[in-house]
Amino acid sequence: MTSPVTTFCVHEALAKDAGRSIARIEPGKLKELGLELGEVVLLEDDQGRGAVPVRIMPLYPNDREPGAIQIDPILRDTLKVMLGEAVRLHAVTSQSARKITVRRFPTGEQARTKTSLPPLFLEGIPVCSGQVLRPHQDRLRGSGYSIVSTIPSGVVVITTDTIIQLDQVEKTGNQASGLSYQNIGGLGNQLHRIKEMIELPLLYPEIFQRLGIDPPKGVLLHGPPGTGKTLIARTVANETNAHFISVSGPEIMGKFYGESEGRLRKIFEEAQRHAPAIIFMDEIDAIAPRREDMGGEKQVERRVVAQLLALMDGLNSRGQVIVIAATNLPDSLDNALRRPGRFDREIVIPVPDKYGRHEILQVHTRGMPLADDVDLSRLADITHGFVGADLEAFCREAAMSALRTALPQLQDDTMSGITPEAIANLYISMADFMKATKDVEPSAIRDVFVEIPDVTWKNVGGLFEIKHQLREAVEWPLKYSSIFEAAAAKPPKGILLFGRPGTGKTLIAKAVANESGANFIAIKGSKLMGQYIGEAEKGVSEVFRKARQAEPTILFIDEIESLLPKRGSRGDGSGVTDRVISQFLVEMDGIEEMHGVTVLAATNRINMIDEALLRSGRFELHIEIPYPDQASREDIFRIHTAKKPLAPNVDMDELALLTDGMSGADIEFICRKATALMIRDYITQQDNLYDFTQVSEFESLSIGREYFITALEGLKAMKLNDNTYLES
Repeated sequence: MTSPVTTFCVHEALAKDAGRSIARIEPGKLKELGLELGEVVLLEDDQGRGAVPVRIMPLYPNDREPGAIQIDPILRDTLKVMLGEAVRLHAVTSQSARKITVRRFPTGEQARTKTSLPPLFLEGIPVCSGQVLRPHQDRLRGSGYSIVSTIPSGVVVITTDTIIQLDQVEKTGNQASGLSYQNIGGLGNQLHRIKEMIELPLLYPEIFQRLGIDPPKGVLLHGPPGTGKTLIARTVANETNAHFISVSGPEIMGKFYGESEGRLRKIFEEAQRHAPAIIFMDEIDAIAPRREDMGGEKQVERRVVAQLLALMDGLNSRGQVIVIAATNLPDSLDNALRRPGRFDREIVIPVPDKYGRHEILQVHTRGMPLADDVDLSRLADITHGFVGADLEAFCREAAMSALRTALPQLQDDTMSGITPEAIANLYISMADFMKATKDVEPSAIRDVFVEIPDVTWKNVGGLFEIKHQLREAVEWPLKYSSIFEAAAAKPPKGILLFGRPGTGKTLIAKAVANESGANFIAIKGSKLMGQYIGEAEKGVSEVFRKARQAEPTILFIDEIESLLPKRGSRGDGSGVTDRVISQFLVEMDGIEEMHGVTVLAATNRINMIDEALLRSGRFELHIEIPYPDQASREDIFRIHTAKKPLAPNVDMDELALLTDGMSGADIEFICRKATALMIRDYITQQDNLYDFTQVSEFESLSIGREYFITALEGLKAMKLNDNTYLES
């Protein structure tokens, strides 16, 4: 018995549904049609050109629209339908598949010859003859299978007992490109604008004719490397079935006069012959740089830029030809290209935020056998500054880590190779992903990235009130951002830690960076100060730009008085320091707002810092790090002796009392020196140390009270000598 045929409007599927043969409709429609969750139904296009079985599921609350059905690009390819077109749905009888025969279409390299395949990742998927099947692990590579025949015939469901027979290799067709909007995560707003600019003119030119306007002619995508500019261009071409021409700078340039311009004209002529077409120019800054920056010897480059301008907005209409360009250096493009009529819209492809990273991780892990402990939300939280390419490498490194761990167990005892059963039991755990974080650095801030120190609040003794202040100022705005937004509260832009040497200012900065989970950038004065005029100011601007695009970020400046002293105090005559300070002030509190960036500085000479930096809106939170009191000194002693073999006569209260007026650095020195004295005595008392081979054999090691007292007296004598030397 079949249910009444119902027509639905095709919508884009969620990324996590891609490749699973799932269609989603409104829950009310499910009930109205008498369908159960997960029931197999048949989808047909409105003109009867194709049919495909799917499992029917309800739409998520945020996606519910009357008459909508979500299906992925693989199903749309089979049905020969586009987004916004109609499909029909009706129930169908299905059986378990005993055997299916498939043909594989590879992406360039020949498939390995096998007579059968294990039904990995295919269990529960309904199929029929003539259908395109693209498992999770093959989708991103553009390969897959076409179903040749099934036993029994009709609509069948793949089970773990199904035999999958591999037939002859089939050549790659357009359906195997594998590029769809489901492969792009974290760029929902940008994709919406790109569809509006590119898809509508190519698919529905009559809309623009009705409105009496010319469709857009060009779109410029710019953003940091690895954010997905090239992927977007290729995906749009695939989704619109447009003729795609990719252009790179070197292939245009020729050695003969006029050859470069001729090649450029041929590209546009080819696009017009195959319209609708998309011309994609990757790294367009290499093809069309600013003409005013070119010397007299670069006449060829000047002519290429002029030819490109004429082709994009000349006397002859281009027709249904859209130019997409990508660059990560938009300011180096010729200004004449960046006007309406040429590149009508510039779309920034940013570094993904937390939610974008979560979507990208879903895309790249959808074909991975993940263990139950993998938390993608947690991984998205700790991958600040990672672009799409970094996250792809991150997932790949996690998979390789899992493989390195499991490889010795994958091969059976007879060494006859890796069995399908062993592969089926291979999973990627959260520990593998955490190992991968050490191997992949964020591209957005790679040249200024500093590895987050392995220092926590437990490593900072005492200073309880200061720790609480820093949590409120740095950690809370990151962890509870929604509360700050609801209260219209802004966290401090700058925090200045000041105090005498050795009190732990730098240690506290490391702990803040670790505990907050933000990106950590340390500004080094030696790297900023260049030999050319304007180079230092440009360096300051570049550091802040990278910090903003990889937010949340902590910028740390140690010994800030050496980089930003009072203006006019050095009297070097060049004015470099004054210009650096002015640029720094503009970046911290200028016209361009600084979102998601906290500047943390440390100094022991607060009176030498330029006063303009110390006002509200810049370094508005000043925290003095005092010498530790007795309770704090005892806490510091416990931290630095936590793993040391202490003798029973060591009293932390006594040591804290004897070190009155000493800093945390002094206490660390005393602990280190006491350990060194003990080791020296132990070595001189032993006859033969070579008999000891393991750490457990040194059980008699013990640091007694006398070593701490000797180290303390030595430190006092050293300080006395230093003071005598300074006074003389």
